[in-house]
Amino acid sequence: MYLRILLGVDSLVDLVKMLKKYNQEHLLGFYDELDEDGKTNLISQIKGIDFELISELYEMAQKGSDEKTDPSDIQPMAYTDKDEISSVNKDRYKAIGRKICENGEYAVVTMAGGQGTRLGHTGPKGTFDIGIGKSLFEIQCERIRNMGFNVPWYIMTSKENDADTKAFFEANNYFGYDKENIIFFTQRMLPMMLENGRIVLEEKNRIKEGADGHGGIFRAMIESGVLGDMKRRNIKWIFTCGIDNVLTRPNDLMFLGYVSEKGSMIGCKSLVKRGPSEKVGVFCKIKGKPSVIEYTEISEEMANMRDEKGNLVYGDAHILLNLFNISVFEKMGGRGLPYHVALKKTDYINEKGEKVLADKPNAYKFEAFIFDAFSYFDDIAILRVKREEEFAPVKNKEGEDSPKTALELYLNADK
Repeated sequence: MYLRILLGVDSLVDLVKMLKKYNQEHLLGFYDELDEDGKTNLISQIKGIDFELISELYEMAQKGSDEKTDPSDIQPMAYTDKDEISSVNKDRYKAIGRKICENGEYAVVTMAGGQGTRLGHTGPKGTFDIGIGKSLFEIQCERIRNMGFNVPWYIMTSKENDADTKAFFEANNYFGYDKENIIFFTQRMLPMMLENGRIVLEEKNRIKEGADGHGGIFRAMIESGVLGDMKRRNIKWIFTCGIDNVLTRPNDLMFLGYVSEKGSMIGCKSLVKRGPSEKVGVFCKIKGKPSVIEYTEISEEMANMRDEKGNLVYGDAHILLNLFNISVFEKMGGRGLPYHVALKKTDYINEKGEKVLADKPNAYKFEAFIFDAFSYFDDIAILRVKREEEFAPVKNKEGEDSPKTALELYLNADK
């Protein structure tokens, strides 16, 4: 009876029939070899998969669905350089932002669903210490706490790191922050698929899944009840960011006031690209709508184009520091965003039960991007900031965007 309840079908036979329909029966190929926990975990994963969606995404991957943008549809995007705002206006924006916080209308959402694997770290990425005796979570918490307001802090985790993240906060007494104002929620996970269309078994009892990207935040906030909680708290403005940028400033009252006064529903911070060939998405308008175009879709000519002052025309990089009016989540949450496909390298269990070690990209991963929401609005407010003041990501174990480079920038920046 327990198995029937878990499956949501009459029997294991019915589950096999369903898997055969989608050519995924290999997922139960080693079922009889598993212990009870292994069987339960595997069936729970299978039950959570939207096979119709996965089939559609596989077809999209086969067709190469990410269409190239016609260069004639792309135009530059207006921005405001923070350095060119007068001190009087900066103070005015800060006062507006402070008032919003005093009214309890501001919240922060940190996207922290990743593991620290690339850094050689075991555990959620947010628990990583760059060398100052503080985790990435604590660095961000300090900035929110130092605002002096009871700002609700929502943390988006993933199924793989949710329990460990919560345990870390509990063990560290929530870094001195009011635990009632720290709310965790999880984002959707999607299975990876081999190029032959089979869902990846990373172990005989476990399907290889990945978080559905930062664009999954809209649907996750609806499904988890977070948006409803924000409405009950009378939140009007939501700052969203990743966990791996040690210079993220969720306490930037000037930015909050700037976007609010501009009358935009979305505000974004940008950086000047290091050069035409830097591999980042850049702000632009596509068919008159605000967008971010990936470096792979912009021509070399456009990437090198400069204005009369010698600045790159398409030089403002999106750095995942965004401010949304809550109405954006109300509009976007139910619809979800389109998925993009990337070919990744992943090991898997073959039909003989052997572990195959991949030596090249061999599996599709599906993700939604938060900036795809921009095109549903007529305009967004872009504030250009300095890289050394606001962007020090921790992505690689060594070299560029590593703990070493992030630590140097963190120590030299205003806290």
